[in-house]
Amino acid sequence: MNHYQKIDDWVNQHFDEQVLFLQELVRVPTDTPPGNNTPHALRTAQLLKQWDMDVKAIEIPDTEVKKKGLQSITNLIVRREYGEGKTIALNAHGDVVPPGEGWTHDPYGAEIVDGKLYGRASAVSKCDFSTFTFAVRALESLNLKLNGAVELHFTYDEEFGGELGPDWLLKNNLTKPDLMIAAGFSYQVITAHNGCLQLQVTVNGKMAHAAIPQTGVDALQGATTIIHALYQQNILYQNITSTVEGIEHPYLNIGLIEGGTNTNVVPGKVIFKLDRRMIPEEDPTVVEASIRQVIDDAVQAFNKGKAKDQCIDVNIHRMLLAKAMKPLSGNMPLVQAIQQHGEIVFGEKIPALGTPLYTDVRLYVERGIPGVIYGAGPRTVLESHAKRADERIDLEDLRRATQVIARTLLDLLKN
Repeated sequence: MNHYQKIDDWVNQHFDEQVLFLQELVRVPTDTPPGNNTPHALRTAQLLKQWDMDVKAIEIPDTEVKKKGLQSITNLIVRREYGEGKTIALNAHGDVVPPGEGWTHDPYGAEIVDGKLYGRASAVSKCDFSTFTFAVRALESLNLKLNGAVELHFTYDEEFGGELGPDWLLKNNLTKPDLMIAAGFSYQVITAHNGCLQLQVTVNGKMAHAAIPQTGVDALQGATTIIHALYQQNILYQNITSTVEGIEHPYLNIGLIEGGTNTNVVPGKVIFKLDRRMIPEEDPTVVEASIRQVIDDAVQAFNKGKAKDQCIDVNIHRMLLAKAMKPLSGNMPLVQAIQQHGEIVFGEKIPALGTPLYTDVRLYVERGIPGVIYGAGPRTVLESHAKRADERIDLEDLRRATQVIARTLLDLLKN
């Protein structure tokens, strides 16, 4: 029996234990917002210690967390040293959007039905806490002489941009990996992804009684003018195409609108938040300037010909600027190993693609650390129900992805 077969057998023999580990992780909520994620990190550390894994817990200062509008963040690093050589980081994030409505299973119940485990973050990306942990355990079960080290990076700021997650670990020199793999899905290895710009736009008018609307300035009407201009711009984005397979064109989404005080009051303030996805070929500075110009032009059009006290004014606040991930040439050992073992384990070719999502991988790549996205999950985000009701992970994908990661680590670290 060769080493790869031994890895596969070990994963199979310990898979019930892996599923129980994942269930424990799903049962501790990490809704972000509000973002009280330290309890999950502490529970994860407690579970890891049962396998003699030395966990370094990095608590982010309260002042930094509060600036983000969150409650608590503690990131985890587990370092496994085997000898001289490269360090490979495996990163997954525990924070996740709140469940929302429409669930037919308890979002924190971690129920298993027809071979699928249901729960918020079961597919993105608490599943890969288990994938990466058990891949390391499977590798170490071989008792081979290896070169290098593996680090588990379990972080809690992906939903808000990663600045207090991987970025904090890297800029404070708490880790210096040579290669990295981040949580992903099982049927493709991702080598590039979109960037993301998120802006909060506040439209200020003047409240008035609905019976005498002419005495006020309708902030909602002003916001509607701006939003219409942005959606017109969104149509134009379809004419801009990316050369990266798996990524099509830029797009814009307005995901949250709030304002007004009552039905019989002219709204004096409206706030909306927009998300602009940027393809790898775009310059984020140019994109942001363009969006701000569209908004400014719409405001001027709304205010044209009006007295000063009948005009709206607008404040724009940048919430997030996540740069696109562009492939680094040094990622080929990762890509080749995952593709080779993915084809063997899954029985089909594993393509290397781009994705329209944005992830924390960019924070490693920006520092010259080659990285890819690969882990446990279905063929598409839609299939996983990530960020929707009834998020789920197919346990067979979890099993096989764990085998692929363990085999890949063996290739990268063996003598």
